[in-house]
Amino acid sequence: MTSQPPQGLSPPDLPAAGPPPHAGPALPGRRPRGTRGWRPWTAWGALLCGFAATVVTSIVAGLIAGAAGGDLEHLPAGIEIGLTALQNVALFTAAFLFARALSRPRAQDFGLRAPPNAKRAAGLLFVVWACFLVFTVIWATTLGLDDKSELPERLGVDESTLNLLAVALLVTVVAPVGEELFFRGYFFGALRNWRGAWPAAIITGLTFGAIHLGSAPAGQLVPLAAFGVGLSLLYHWSGSLYPSIVLHAFNNGLAFGVGEGWSPGVVLGAMAGGAIASIAVAAAIQRALGNGGGAAGEAAQTPAGVGGGAAQTTAG
Repeated sequence: MTSQPPQGLSPPDLPAAGPPPHAGPALPGRRPRGTRGWRPWTAWGALLCGFAATVVTSIVAGLIAGAAGGDLEHLPAGIEIGLTALQNVALFTAAFLFARALSRPRAQDFGLRAPPNAKRAAGLLFVVWACFLVFTVIWATTLGLDDKSELPERLGVDESTLNLLAVALLVTVVAPVGEELFFRGYFFGALRNWRGAWPAAIITGLTFGAIHLGSAPAGQLVPLAAFGVGLSLLYHWSGSLYPSIVLHAFNNGLAFGVGEGWSPGVVLGAMAGGAIASIAVAAAIQRALGNGGGAAGEAAQTPAGVGGGAAQTTAG
């Protein structure tokens, strides 16, 4: 998986946004539709199912590679890239199916809607990112960490230009969209129905950090967990998943570019390009899912309570 770390400061004097309202009133004796109807336990069910599908596919790919004379311990870079991308697809598919068991999920159920207040959302984005970067610097400096993620090398960035481009796309577009749709759009959304936003954000952040075990140095897992908390709160406060997707893309582009030793201009290009491409992909998914129509569809658009030295980065 791919992400980055700083601790999320709670912005002063900002009204907390409640969970997005479900589409339409709940009938007596029936669970509400949309995110308010997602049972908290389904967050864990979707996570386990998504990873189970990835593991089974990885085993099958390994057996095929072994039958073809390949090294089972070191699969070809192309297969590794494909399996990493598949993990994001599998997690979101699992989330979609769990949500579908209640009612047909729509885009706004996963947070795919325009922020009710774009300026506020942008401000929150930079506050959360600044907190994350400050926390990362303090954490790395205090512990004397200077570890570099081995994931890009494992995926073969040094083997060919094609691999480099594929990994860049994976880190700056696929991971931000896939991980945000699952961890913030569904996992956090379901857990929020248990004890509210803060416990859900903390649990989501810890889980988000833990799933990077093996793809990120151990010393970066705590900052990644903090990043996961910040992304969850950013989604909750802004009323939209798009700010979290953009921040995730910014952070991963920065981490990847710095890790590859790119010039500042190229790093900025990777950050901007990843964010734009991520928004385009998320918008396409939003159109595919649809947001419904009529009064119920419109009511679901705005969550309740939403009103008008160098930093060591970790891709997640």
